[in-house]
Amino acid sequence: MLFILHTLQSSKIFNRYLAIPMQLSDYVNTFGQNMLNKYGERIHKISINANLSCPNRDGTKGTGGCTFCNNASFNPDARKPSSISQQIAAGRKVIRKRTGAKKYLAYFQAYTNTYADIEQLKSLYDLALSESDVIGLSIGTRPDCVPAPVLDLLADYQNKGVEIWLELGLQSAFNNTLKKVNRGHGYSEYSHAVQQAHARQLKVCTHLILGLPGENTRHYKTSLSRVLDEGVEGLKLHPLHIVKGTQLAREWRRGEYSPLSLEEYVMAAVDLIEMTPADIIFHRVTGTASNDILLAPQWCSKKWKVINMITQELHQRNTHRTPLKLDAYAM
Repeated sequence: MLFILHTLQSSKIFNRYLAIPMQLSDYVNTFGQNMLNKYGERIHKISINANLSCPNRDGTKGTGGCTFCNNASFNPDARKPSSISQQIAAGRKVIRKRTGAKKYLAYFQAYTNTYADIEQLKSLYDLALSESDVIGLSIGTRPDCVPAPVLDLLADYQNKGVEIWLELGLQSAFNNTLKKVNRGHGYSEYSHAVQQAHARQLKVCTHLILGLPGENTRHYKTSLSRVLDEGVEGLKLHPLHIVKGTQLAREWRRGEYSPLSLEEYVMAAVDLIEMTPADIIFHRVTGTASNDILLAPQWCSKKWKVINMITQELHQRNTHRTPLKLDAYAM
């Protein structure tokens, strides 16, 4: 529950509100609420760094990675990860204290978590699932790194009752943008990956970044439209933030790139939420980076402020994208 307080009245968007109780799940089909409806209790993701690589770093497709990529920006164990069991134990401790959740999805997040020999991947996934309170996997990867054996393995888990999500980092549906940020793949690889995942009844969560170089609201809406046309079960929205040790940071210092303002991001994110059918689950509506590596924009370190402002704008527009009943996967 949040309250729009006097401290927010300085915002040019939200000075119309005062002490109105609301939460994001009142307006958006959130992952947390969906899991609560499905399982009858809170389910949270625990971020895992499996110490895997990326074809855009090891020379297979390129070197240096994406221009914006520093995995420490979303995974604190990106440099020296502890064991999977230790990471789950640490995540469990934090989440139980914060929310009381007692069941989890192991979220393989850092780098490309389908980019290894199938037996190695199975060993990693099995290790996470060996924890009695881990009921599923959320596998973050690139659209060009989901071969049939990996999809078959994930489908096998799902057929045994494991909660499975395949998270595909598309970021943009525009090939020129993907080339500009050195993604190393195009939209066609994404389309193929989604088709192959859906052929196995796997749920797909697609990541989109707002604020990529050269893009504006028209690009964001077009990317989302293409994703919706392909079919998708979940979405993640991220603002593009500039972190240390990246090519984007160097471009920013040279004055070649300017990030979105908080107000621009909020308005664009709400525009996309309004375009999205109510049965699609939002796993995230913003992304953050820690202050020790974040260069700009500074508001990207304030997750709850962004979520609150998105919620407030949804309230102002009277936008509700919550399903009237459980989605098909929760039946």
